[in-house]
Formats: sequence, structure tokens, C-alpha cells
Amino acid sequence: MPDSVSSEPFELPLFPLQSVLFPGGLLGLKVFEARYLDLMADCLRERRPFGVVALTQGAEVRGASKAPVVFERVGCQAELIEADSAQTGILHVRCRGTHRFATESTQQQDDGLWTARVTALPDDEVVLPTEALIGSAKGLANAIAALKAQGTQPFLEPYQFDSAGWLANRWCEILPISLAAKQKLMELEDPLVRLQLVDEFLRGKGVVS
Repeated sequence: MPDSVSSEPFELPLFPLQSVLFPGGLLGLKVFEARYLDLMADCLRERRPFGVVALTQGAEVRGASKAPVVFERVGCQAELIEADSAQTGILHVRCRGTHRFATESTQQQDDGLWTARVTALPDDEVVLPTEALIGSAKGLANAIAALKAQGTQPFLEPYQFDSAGWLANRWCEILPISLAAKQKLMELEDPLVRLQLVDEFLRGKGVVS
């Protein structure tokens, strides 16, 4: 598979979901459809990623909606980090978001699995949050501590409080904002702009002062 800055298109199987996966994000999935069980088996065996794209129309489960499946053009690659098949026919997996991509063309296989020819998008440049955005970093640290106290750990370690992109992405994952808003934030090329928009939202809600 090409690296994240390669301009060469490559093939990627897709998993359309009613959620947005960010680079560095943690994604848990309960897989039970044959097409996706086969996909997970292939990804585990071949140690290759799949693509997560946000649905704009249709359902995650085949046949659950009569509307045709439509999904966003920009998605995020996911790599499997854990899989558990405690129940017959059901696979619980944990994945890590890695690199963003843009779909150039898509097709659906006979078994219902979507595949795409995609081009990798540049990874965020690692930049420090500006002094004006330090409050967002402190606020996220407080949020993580509160979530841990409740027995929840929504983010993968190591934490990167010195990275504007990492901070913005983690906030985007837990903020009560629309799927469309999360998608637009994920697509933004400038991590500082992404964090500034998040910071404005947090200040508007009184989370950061």
C-alpha cells in the first residue's frame, strides 16, 4: 500500500458508517454481516487497512433502508488493532484511524462490499497549538481525566497535547456536533484552523474560558 503522501491511486475496501473516523482515532465495530466478516478476515490475514467513509444516505446494514447508499468522498483509513470473536458469527474489532484519502471512483461487489480507487491525502503537519489555544489542550486533559474516572478511555495513547491536529481531532470525536460538521472539520487541511474552530465552539459553550 502506498504511504500517506504518495500521489499514486490505490484500491481500498470501504466500510460506510454513520460516523466520521479521524486520523489517530479509536473505532470500535460490531461486525456480523458476511461481507464485513470476510473483509476483517482479509485485513487480519494480509495486515492491510480498509477505508471508513461517512454515510450521507442509506444504512450501514444491507437491506435496512430502501434508500441507495451514498457516502462522503473523503474518508480515513483504518487499521485493525484487536479482534474478538467470542460469539459465533459476530466479531468485535477495535481499529485505529491512520491516513485520510479521497475516493476517485467506487464500485460495489456482488456480495455488497464497496471498494474504491483512492488517493491518499497529506497528513496533518505537526504544529504546536498557539498560546490562545492552550485552553483547549487543558480542557481536553480535564475531559480525559473525567472520562477515565467514569471508566471510559475513548482515546489511544500516547496523548499528543503538543499537536494542534491531534487535539482538534480528539475534541471532534467527543463534541456533540453534527456528522456533517465533523466531516468538514476532518477534511480541513490546516490543523491550526481546525483547532481554532473547535476552540470557538468550546468557548461558546463555556467549556473553555
